[in-house]
Amino acid sequence: MAKNPNARSDPDRLGRERIGKLLLEFAIPSILMMLFNTLYNIIDTAFLQHSVGDAGAAVATLAFPVMTLTMGLSMWAGQGGNALAAIVLGEGDRPQVEKILGNTTTLLIIISALCAFVGVFLVDPVLVLISTPAELYESTKAFVQIICIFAVFQTVGMGLNAFLRTAGRPMLSMITQAAGTVMCIVLNYVLVIVMGLGVVGSAYATVFGQAFCLVPTAAYFMYVKSAPFRLHVKNLAINLHLCGRIMLLGVASFVTQIGSMVVGLVFNMVVGKYAAIDGVSPDTALAALGIMFKACSFAFSPLIGLMMAAQPIIGFNFGAKLWNRVLHTLKWACIVAMIIGGTFTVLAFAIPEQIVGLFGMKDEGLEIACRSLGIAALLFCPVGFQVMGGSYFQSSGQPMKSMTLEMLRQILFLIPMYLFLPPVYMSLFGMPGLTAVAACLPTSDAASIIVTAGFVIYEVRKIRRWRDEAVAAGQPVDSLPEVAPAE
Repeated sequence: MAKNPNARSDPDRLGRERIGKLLLEFAIPSILMMLFNTLYNIIDTAFLQHSVGDAGAAVATLAFPVMTLTMGLSMWAGQGGNALAAIVLGEGDRPQVEKILGNTTTLLIIISALCAFVGVFLVDPVLVLISTPAELYESTKAFVQIICIFAVFQTVGMGLNAFLRTAGRPMLSMITQAAGTVMCIVLNYVLVIVMGLGVVGSAYATVFGQAFCLVPTAAYFMYVKSAPFRLHVKNLAINLHLCGRIMLLGVASFVTQIGSMVVGLVFNMVVGKYAAIDGVSPDTALAALGIMFKACSFAFSPLIGLMMAAQPIIGFNFGAKLWNRVLHTLKWACIVAMIIGGTFTVLAFAIPEQIVGLFGMKDEGLEIACRSLGIAALLFCPVGFQVMGGSYFQSSGQPMKSMTLEMLRQILFLIPMYLFLPPVYMSLFGMPGLTAVAACLPTSDAASIIVTAGFVIYEVRKIRRWRDEAVAAGQPVDSLPEVAPAE
């Protein structure tokens, strides 16, 4: 039988091909894509550290919560729409998928407009909220305004990019993100190093790099006839029921990012407090722990990429009621995630100076960042399980459970620990204040891992019961039945 040239664009293969093969095929480009996406703020930090010094890196650290929020808003609609599309594809309703794609696009455009409004009219309250020091106020304002006004490139580009994986095109998803990151590096070099535009140049490099991701992604769904589902103008009209389902399914992704933003705000505040106690300048402390935070975020991004890779596979097979495939995907995704997390823990202890040195940190800041990095990465191996366990519930259409797990990890555990635990660690273990701040991360991780394990164990038992019932009824649980090709 001749191979179908569009086989890789056929979403039905999510219910037929081997799970290991699919997960590998989707995971590699998705992980690379998330690494590329996370690199935007890291690239800004590195270029600004080298060209402007600690003050430049501090601006990128202060702006990180804002960039995280715009990413979170795009993931709210994008990941929610993609999760719903995967489930609906598993149910066999492709016309409905095009409506989901259209409504997701409209939601992303609305989100972009709201971000631009904030950048123009509400930027000063935002700067107060992110604890911007007076000496960094004007430069941070310029950076944040540019990021918000041109947020359409990130929100629409990243939101639509998620659908490429469900369309069976994970490599295209990765390539478009890579193009944006490469352009961000090139423009940072030209605008920051060559032209000396500093913070403003780095901000423009970021947003126009993101534009290089948006254009080919949108073009694929609008103009490529072989795409399994297309973006049509008629489907841009708002359907309130559909938008409600999209936003409900995506709320866990948003909580993940909004949690990171809120954590970032509290983080900036407590770093300033304990820098004064340790006798470290605010610029050095923000730059050092900010670099530690970004290194952990960069290590965390492969886990998010793996989560995105598993999402359409779990969603499709959950919708198709192929319970063995759901369980196998969850199992292998958790194993791979723990390997990824454990690898970063080893690197954080083995070569901390090389990791931190990539950002241009030196002297006192280098010592603080290296010490903090090893502590923060202590439990990254089981954190891999926590990430995949929480994302499973979003992929299978259970947003409230997924949101609950994300709120526990980032908001209900970590924020109170940032506020109250450092004095305890300083007293019991004689830690410097900034090191005690870093020690809050593995403590929060431990608590969230235990709670997630309880949720996942209960869910696996439920899926096994459904599988046994389906087998008894003679229904498929391992793959979709083969369909003879049309003559």
